[in-house]
Amino acid sequence: MEGWDSNTRETVRKIPLLTINAGPRDGEEWGKRLKEELKALIGFVQSNKATDNDWFQISPADKTGTKWKGKCWYVHNLLKYEFDLQFEIPVTYPSTAPELELPELDGKTSKMYRGGKICLTIHFKPLWAKNAPHFGIAHAICLGLGPWMAAEIPYLIDQGVVVHKDNQAK
Repeated sequence: MEGWDSNTRETVRKIPLLTINAGPRDGEEWGKRLKEELKALIGFVQSNKATDNDWFQISPADKTGTKWKGKCWYVHNLLKYEFDLQFEIPVTYPSTAPELELPELDGKTSKMYRGGKICLTIHFKPLWAKNAPHFGIAHAICLGLGPWMAAEIPYLIDQGVVVHKDNQAK
């Protein structure tokens, strides 16, 4: 956590580290890990709401907990920009971080891969590798998606690449 601002440090401290080292192919252990993931996510969401910093919602899209869907949003100049969020848990999870996708931004920034997968290679993936298997979905959203959106969304808006829904008809 060296080099992080105090707000980031405090936010990350509120997300519990996960203890079960299991992925989607690990049967019953994956079920236990999934419960830990959900508990951490619920805690992170509650913490965000308590500080009036609610900016995403996510839930499993299938019974196995390997596909996730939701929304994330960013407020810029008092306008709320909302995006679909989705990802799949890789079979090598938790050694490998999930690739977070914002499909409607596909091709709109160089800091994104095909399919709307946000670029997390330089900053986030080494952090994940250092902290696996203790990091989980909440950590990926907090330390991956959050900073990516804070850096990219205002730039995309200022460049006219992302337009607020109220201004799209114009």
